[in-house]
Amino acid sequence: MDDHKNIDEATGLETTGHSWDGIRELNQPLPKWWLYVFYATIIWAIGYWIVYPAWPTSSDYTKGIWGYSQRAAVVDQMSMARKAQDTYRNALDKTALTEISANPDLLNFSLAGGKAAFGDNCAPCHGRGAQGSKGYPNLNDDSWLWGGTLDDIHKTLRVGVRSTHEDTRTSDMPKFGIDKLLEPGQINDVAEYVLSLTSRSTSPEAVERGKAVFAEQCVACHGEQGKGNKELGSPNLTDGIWLYGDKKEDVVESIRTGRGGVMPFWENRLDPITIKQLAVYVHSLGGGK
Repeated sequence: MDDHKNIDEATGLETTGHSWDGIRELNQPLPKWWLYVFYATIIWAIGYWIVYPAWPTSSDYTKGIWGYSQRAAVVDQMSMARKAQDTYRNALDKTALTEISANPDLLNFSLAGGKAAFGDNCAPCHGRGAQGSKGYPNLNDDSWLWGGTLDDIHKTLRVGVRSTHEDTRTSDMPKFGIDKLLEPGQINDVAEYVLSLTSRSTSPEAVERGKAVFAEQCVACHGEQGKGNKELGSPNLTDGIWLYGDKKEDVVESIRTGRGGVMPFWENRLDPITIKQLAVYVHSLGGGK
């Protein structure tokens, strides 16, 4: 018997020889089943490294003997899903936008596909519910800068607004303050006049002065009554719907800087059928003409 072994009197088990505050650590072996499971996980890991992609290299990664690729699997699944939709996609490709609603199956397919595409591409700006936010239009109301018909919406999606597309929709409001086209006092007066169109001005004197400036500088785009012009993309100033906010400072800033928000174009980024589905979905939100 080894005289150097330390045996715990209470349990009769050998200790490790370590002691903390008079407490000795038992040298209790791990259960056999635990060791077998541990060894099995090591064998499993080695097998996984051999079979599947596992280790990065300087320019690539180990492919594994099975050559499995999660990306390729997803591409295959998407291809299969696309083939399953081919009947509807082909029909949608041949159907005019205005005729889709007459076919319930095609309409449901368009709405489902459009909703998915909206969530992936449009929701970051317009919100999941298309409610918009400051600087991003609410697509649920009936105020459309460029028109709310199916064809209008489809074109806006296709070419964007102030985008890099050669046919993009463009409306450039002058930067009346930045470019010194109006004095700060004139900008303030015009803002008061614009607010008066929705009965929210607080200065009748400023309204009268602003009305004259509006007639000289703004009527060409917004019209004499301030109702806007969809051909030019100029907003209706009388409906109480404000893209950049309805406070006086918001209106002053719009006049001063001209704003000039940008919407990307989706032509060549999304396929034509998906753009068609998006147009149908956006039109269905409640504000389409």
